[in-house]
Amino acid sequence: MGSAASSFPGPIAGVLEGDRSKLTAERLARRAKQRRQIQSMIGACFVLDAVVLLIYAHAGTTSVAVATGYALTGLTLVAIYVLLSELGVHERFGDHYLVAPQSAINMVNLLVFTYIAPEVGVLFLCNLFVVFGFGALRTSTRQTAIIWTVMVIGLAALFLGTDKPIGMPTGTRLDRLATMLVFALTIGRCMCLGIFSSSMQQSLYQSGLKLKEAYRRIEQLAEIDELTGAFNRRSIMRVLDEEIARSARSGSTTAVALIDLDHFKRINDVHGHPIGDEALRTFAISMFANIRSIDRFGRYGGEEFLLVLPDLSQDQAMRALERLRGIIADLDWSAFSPGMKVTISAGVTTLKPRENSDTLLARADGALYAAKARGRNRIAGA
Repeated sequence: MGSAASSFPGPIAGVLEGDRSKLTAERLARRAKQRRQIQSMIGACFVLDAVVLLIYAHAGTTSVAVATGYALTGLTLVAIYVLLSELGVHERFGDHYLVAPQSAINMVNLLVFTYIAPEVGVLFLCNLFVVFGFGALRTSTRQTAIIWTVMVIGLAALFLGTDKPIGMPTGTRLDRLATMLVFALTIGRCMCLGIFSSSMQQSLYQSGLKLKEAYRRIEQLAEIDELTGAFNRRSIMRVLDEEIARSARSGSTTAVALIDLDHFKRINDVHGHPIGDEALRTFAISMFANIRSIDRFGRYGGEEFLLVLPDLSQDQAMRALERLRGIIADLDWSAFSPGMKVTISAGVTTLKPRENSDTLLARADGALYAAKARGRNRIAGA
C-alpha cells in the first residue's frame, strides 16, 4: 500500500475540532504522535512494495532502479509529511491529517510510476484503488469527487494517451510469486479498510452515546439548581403550572408550601458563606429524604423554596410541613459550626378552582409572612 496508508485517518475525534489556539499541548502532542504512527505505516508499505518490485527485478521483469526509485520517492514523501507535521503546519487545517492532498499526491505518484514501469503496472494500479478507498473514508463529498477526477484524468492519460502495455507479470515462477504478493497485499489492505471502517462506526456510535449523555446532563443542569440539587425556579414553576392543569382536569386537590430558612443572612454573616451553602445543601437533602416521590421541591430564590404537594388537602399539607419543620429543627447543625442552628418557616395553601399560579403563590407568600411575624420556626396556612 505504498501510499494507501496516507489516507488512513486517525481517531474520528479529529473531525470536529476548533482552531489550534483552543487545543491543549497534550492534545497537540497526541495528534502529532498519531500522524507519526500513520506515516510509519505508510513508510512500511513503501518498503514492502519495494521488496515485491525487487522480486520482479530478480525475475528480469523490471529493473532494480524502479524498486529503488519507488521506495526513495515514497519515503521522501513520508519524510516531508512528518516534517510538516512536526512544524505544526497540519494544525492549520480542519483535517489535520491532510488526507485529500496526500491522496491526490500519492495517486499522481502511482500513475507516474505506472508510466515509467508499465511492465509491473499491476502493483501501482492496485495501490491506486486502495489509496482512493482509504481517502474516501475521511474526505468530504467534494474532496472525494476531486480526488476521483484526478484519478480518472490520470488513468485516461495513461490508457488513452499512451500505448504503454500495462503488465501483470506471470511468465516465470518469480513473476507469479510477486504478482500473487501484489494481490495478497492489496486484499490485506482492503481488509484493513474494512476493519478501520468498522472501527470508525464503533467510534461514532460511542461518541453518539457520550453526546446523548452530555445533552442529557445539560438538560438536567438546565432544570436543577446546582447548589442544592432541587429544581431551579423556572423548572419548579413549570411543574406547578403542570400540576395546576392536572388538578383542573381531574378535580384533585393540590397544596403548595413556600419555605424559608429563618435568619439565613445571619447564618452567612456569623458562620460564613461556605457554611451557609452547606446549610442549604443539607436542608435540601433532608427535604428530599422526607417528602413523597410525587412531591416536587425547588429553589424559589435565595433561601426560599417551593414545595408542590399533589393530592393533599390543607390539613394534610399543614401536618406534612409541621413534620418537616420538626425534622429540620432537630438536625445537629452544630456539626457545621459551633452554636449554629437552622429552622424553617413555611406558608401553606391549597389550590382553589380556576386559580392560577400567581394568586396561589401570593396566598402562600402571605402565609409565610404570617409565620415569620409570629416568631419564625413555625407553619402558617392561608
